[in-house]
Amino acid sequence: MQPRKRSYTPTRRLYYIFLIVLIIILWRWTNGWQRFLCSSPAQSPSASPKHQQPSSPQSSDFHNPHAPLIVESPTIEYIDLDNSSFAPSQDRVLILTPLKDAASHLDTHFRLLSELNYPHQSIDLAFLIGDSKDDTHDVLNDELKRLQAPSNPSRFRSTMIVEKDFGDNFPQTVEERHSFKAQGPRRKIIGRARNYLLYAALKPEHQWVLWRDVDIVENPTTVIEDLMKHDKDVIVPNIWFHRFDANGKDIQGRYDYNSWQESWRGRRLRSKMDKDTILAEGYKEYRTHRSYLNWMAHDNSKKRLKNLHKEVALDGIGGVNILVKAEVHRSGINFPCYAFENQADTEGFAAMAKRAGYGVFGLPNYVVWHIDTEEKEGNLYGRKKKDKGSNVKENDGV
Repeated sequence: MQPRKRSYTPTRRLYYIFLIVLIIILWRWTNGWQRFLCSSPAQSPSASPKHQQPSSPQSSDFHNPHAPLIVESPTIEYIDLDNSSFAPSQDRVLILTPLKDAASHLDTHFRLLSELNYPHQSIDLAFLIGDSKDDTHDVLNDELKRLQAPSNPSRFRSTMIVEKDFGDNFPQTVEERHSFKAQGPRRKIIGRARNYLLYAALKPEHQWVLWRDVDIVENPTTVIEDLMKHDKDVIVPNIWFHRFDANGKDIQGRYDYNSWQESWRGRRLRSKMDKDTILAEGYKEYRTHRSYLNWMAHDNSKKRLKNLHKEVALDGIGGVNILVKAEVHRSGINFPCYAFENQADTEGFAAMAKRAGYGVFGLPNYVVWHIDTEEKEGNLYGRKKKDKGSNVKENDGV
């Protein structure tokens, strides 16, 4: 008996074709969805497959290597620089001090810091050591350990040491360091050192920056808040030094001739200078006849005290003790290590700040005392205060 032949009608053929197409569509659809499905919980990148042993070829698990996004994650830091509603006693102050071969000055420096009246928990200290050949680093470490000991109730909020050499090979003798030929290169290096220290230490919470030289020997304990009261963008006190004559009288020498008001002679001189030349103030080679903050003070101590907070606008400043609003530095005003309007370092800083529209001021009757560097009469081509032939010695103060 022969088997019966199956008959395929057109309808049956269409049915099989439809069934085959449906199966293909369903297979492709389910395969596509597997690309977006995870068969295990989300994992951090460190736990992703590339950090694990590879799975066997038979494994069909797909692992998502990305952690889920969390809105307002605690790992995101938000900084509101518009929030300036701080009371003066709460303002954070950053004190910056560049150092080179300064070991012998650190004991006095830290004694004066410890005596500051401003709340120490609102003060951060930062130092830059550069090109030192003495034991500045070791002495600084010891002083900071002593100052920041847990048992010391007047320790500061934080301390920082930055190390960076700039190739400053200028001798540290007074004559060579303050010689005219050393001024241009030396001021460029000092400007660089200040900038490195500033950018390493400045934090968003700082409202003020106090630049303070290591060789200050005397200052009012309220110097920070006294300068803050003036609410100026940039402000400096007068800088003098103690020196006693044969009779034991303090001649109160004028130290810093980098704080000055520009003169028409100074403007004319700068207009004729090459733009890359740095005008070193206080030297007979450049006769600017500028007005110096040093000579704007009252001779009489009672009159100085009465006019202690008298302000004068300045065009150049020295670096012994500068209080700066932190926003000035954040706006890009730093210490040029090149000739800016023929000035560099702190004098260039003052020129840059004024160009940007910030105010630069000095207090002629508010005195901070610098160490006597035992120099001879200064380089100001014999020019003294325009009075009865004062016997006060001059320093170039650089």
